[in-house]
Amino acid sequence: MKKVTLALLFICMAIFVSAQEKQDTSYWKKGGMASLTFSQTSLTNWSGGGDNAISTNAMLNLFSNYNKGKNSWENTLNLEYGMIKQGDQGVRKSIDKIDFVTKYGHKSGGNWYYSALFDFKTQFAKGYNYSNDGGVDQKVSNLLAPAYMTLSLGMDYKPSDVFSAYLSPLTSKMTIVNDDDLSDAGAFGVDPGDKFRAEFGAFTKMTLKKDLFENVNLKSSLDLFTNYSDSFGNIDVLWEVMVNMKVNDFLTATVSTSLVYDDDVDYITADNINEGPKIQFKEIIGIGLAYKF
Repeated sequence: MKKVTLALLFICMAIFVSAQEKQDTSYWKKGGMASLTFSQTSLTNWSGGGDNAISTNAMLNLFSNYNKGKNSWENTLNLEYGMIKQGDQGVRKSIDKIDFVTKYGHKSGGNWYYSALFDFKTQFAKGYNYSNDGGVDQKVSNLLAPAYMTLSLGMDYKPSDVFSAYLSPLTSKMTIVNDDDLSDAGAFGVDPGDKFRAEFGAFTKMTLKKDLFENVNLKSSLDLFTNYSDSFGNIDVLWEVMVNMKVNDFLTATVSTSLVYDDDVDYITADNINEGPKIQFKEIIGIGLAYKF
């Protein structure tokens, strides 16, 4: 399974690289942004208390889109990784993301496209629930644990370059947990001991890309999925928003949020208490170096 899932990741990369090849360049629109943000807190004899802290986040966003006649092919690859060191706690992971999406469409008429979509999500490294009392840290994720693959057929409504709404009644969502400890615990909705779970249902993906003001750009995506079988009506939600504010050619400020809800994913506390599925929310504010290409 590990070799298969690693091969899938390389296939995703290969698809993106193939989209970058310089063929019919007049029909391709390509670009991206790389950024490195950081923050530091240093305290000396600070009577109010607190800890020294330093953090850094790296991000790489790439896109390659093709439009010719009635054919449309969109590819995006988003990579993020961040680390933080606070006090004597050592270096810990703060953000970790691998997200690849490719979508092909053939225009049917008006603003509608017959479309097929493939989405792959995972992370680079192990993640932990850290114990606050010096106990054992609880491993909660790893490379390809989980990994989510979505393959779907549907219709894509694209009235402009700003907004699109993809609607699919035929979607296969696959969850991979390629870690023995996590699969044995039945993490991320797999049966204990299994490393794979397949679901079939309906899927919606809405994206928005808009310049709010000069040098201020908004990107938002909302993914919704419901399983046709045992949990029909329970909707998995992934909503991501990023506001990028360009200071000059190399300095940028970013605000990003992620809201996640999955009925099959339980929240396990640092004390190993299962509190069931919960809304997950993440916010990152950063100022640093960026290069847009």
